[in-house]
Amino acid sequence: MRFMMFIYPGVKEEADWTPSAEAVAAMSKYNEELTRAGVLLSLDGLHPTSEGARISFEGGKRRITDGPFAETKEVIGGYWMIQARSKEEALEWASRCPVGGDVVLEVRRVFEMSDFPPELQAAGRLSERPPEQTMAE
Repeated sequence: MRFMMFIYPGVKEEADWTPSAEAVAAMSKYNEELTRAGVLLSLDGLHPTSEGARISFEGGKRRITDGPFAETKEVIGGYWMIQARSKEEALEWASRCPVGGDVVLEVRRVFEMSDFPPELQAAGRLSERPPEQTMAE
């Protein structure tokens, strides 16, 4: 099973977004442990919301809002994608994460096509065909 682990850094100000050298070293050691155990599939940290944007859809209309966003405590700072045998194992790995302060980690299982009933699996296979034209073209 794949699990996504999100980190909410709980920073109060955008200036607090960059971690200390000690925090980076501790996180690197944790990431190496995940890699050695063979559970890490991918990971990334995210830039602050001041460099991002949100797209909302209301009544069929799209609205783009540039960052920063008011509620930074609810902003994802990064993620890990891990492979675990169970939710309990994923939570065990998340519990080892070297975080301090007002940090929140969220662990959520990733849908696999096999999680869906056969008719939805069939519909999903239709969408797996290569697109005729990409957005970049």
